[in-house]
Amino acid sequence: MHLAAGAGQWQEQPEPLAATGDFMKAPKLLAGIIQSFTVHDADDVRVRFQECKLGCQELEMKKPLRSFLTVGILSSVVVLSGPMKRVSPQDPGVGTFESHGDVGKVLHAGSVEYDAGKRSYTIAGSGENMWLGDDAFHFVWKRVSGDATLAADISFLGSGGNPHRKAVLMVRQSLDPDSPYADVAIHGNGLVALQFRDEKGGITQEVQSLTSSPKKVRIEKHWDYFTMWLGEANGEWQMAGSSPKIALKEPFYLGIGVCSHDKDLLEKAVFSNVEVMTAPVNAGAKSAPAALYSFLETVPIDSGDRTAIYISSGRFEAPNWTRDGKAFLFNRDGRILRLPVTGGTPETIDTGFAIRCNNDHGISPDSTLLAISDQSQEEHRSIVYVVPIAGGTPRRITKDAPSYWHGWSPDGKTLTFVGQRNDEFDIYAIPVIGGEEKRLTAAPGLDDGPEYSPDGQYIYFNSERTGHMQIWRMRADGSEQTQVFSDEYNNWFPHISADGRWMVFLSFDKSVSGHPENKDVMLRLMSLSDKKIKVLAKLFGGQGTNNVPSWSPDSKSLAFVSYAIIPRRQQ
Repeated sequence: MHLAAGAGQWQEQPEPLAATGDFMKAPKLLAGIIQSFTVHDADDVRVRFQECKLGCQELEMKKPLRSFLTVGILSSVVVLSGPMKRVSPQDPGVGTFESHGDVGKVLHAGSVEYDAGKRSYTIAGSGENMWLGDDAFHFVWKRVSGDATLAADISFLGSGGNPHRKAVLMVRQSLDPDSPYADVAIHGNGLVALQFRDEKGGITQEVQSLTSSPKKVRIEKHWDYFTMWLGEANGEWQMAGSSPKIALKEPFYLGIGVCSHDKDLLEKAVFSNVEVMTAPVNAGAKSAPAALYSFLETVPIDSGDRTAIYISSGRFEAPNWTRDGKAFLFNRDGRILRLPVTGGTPETIDTGFAIRCNNDHGISPDSTLLAISDQSQEEHRSIVYVVPIAGGTPRRITKDAPSYWHGWSPDGKTLTFVGQRNDEFDIYAIPVIGGEEKRLTAAPGLDDGPEYSPDGQYIYFNSERTGHMQIWRMRADGSEQTQVFSDEYNNWFPHISADGRWMVFLSFDKSVSGHPENKDVMLRLMSLSDKKIKVLAKLFGGQGTNNVPSWSPDSKSLAFVSYAIIPRRQQ
């Protein structure tokens, strides 16, 4: 028999060459085996080498001939696998893991020491970084399938070193340096973040936690999503971040690793109380009882490095960033809450009888008033009110319902909102002091999300008048209605930065109708000067993510809400 690669598997094939002691036949056999030995993943080198060695033994070759072929095969495999990645052969089986090795380009080989009594692993790792498009680190791993949880206590050995050296709990598709992955990374300076690369060769992004130097960390994989958990001194775990969709083929790699963040150094970290749990993905799990978590995040537009400011079970929505830059306002359970930008505990703003506020709310240019859309009155149809920013009695603005606030003119005199009149959703304007509403759009189909430009000359909005939802703008009086751009996505809720340079908006897949919750979406950023668009963040969200203006006052960052659905734990 000989071993041939087919669809990534090694299969037995008839071997026409008789196994004799004639060394003249060895080069021909070696060439045939090497030709069929196409290495797709360098981490399989050790396994496939053993398979070829056994294949030679099954041919009942004499020992010298088997030795010749074994050396030849191993040499050829090393040559073939070299350009892919550097994975040093290691002793199989390290505690609960299968093996270990260096991933990516490293100058100093890593190592691991396992203490069975303490369930601890001391890992030495080199590598320039685990970031951008590829990784370089030492990885202790096992191959798993289904849902998985990995937890450990982590501490670095020694002081000094690069402040961004990393010790990680990781799930990744392969041992390629540019593999898709998600990890919980503790940095040398105490920073902890959920890092992820959602496609092969993509750019690493992260969600940072406000908590520093946790001793216990955990990463969980549920379906195609990952969450970061941090352990407290009392033994309780707190959710700390979530990823966008990262689809991994089974099996994938789960493990622990260290990167020195300095190619010329080795750094060590100890992983103790390591726990690994896996479970098959239940096809009906998404319909089973589950817990929803909401994450108020910020993201700088220059780096895309997200920070989770406030996390809570249940649903909250639509953050406004106050004009002094000190707080966020968001809605939850019909009320409006205020949260410091540094995190902490939110406080409820008194909105009087208006206790069914939805996610359409915003702050006046002079920061004295808050516009709300409330459904407490008139058969629970939404009505626009204004209330003092610190709280008080609502003053009604719109006579007709339903009406949903979306924008405030820069001079503070006019509100723009969406109203349903005669079964059509269109955009209207109305004076803040009250009065008659003015209809600004009349095209068939839904018009939504109106917001003034900082100079007050235009109103940006989204409209499905062309067949699917796209971004438009018009003069403040409703004239010159023009499509800003067109692409294959359904695009919602344009928000213009205070300096007038940028527009952020929410993009759904073209197959999604409306703006529902719990979808894979993107926050995208357009430069208004040249119309170039980039993805600012991928996330699990939709309704509630960014329905209202949420730019920072300096136009450098954005606030939004992402979500995660976690299966309820069995008691």
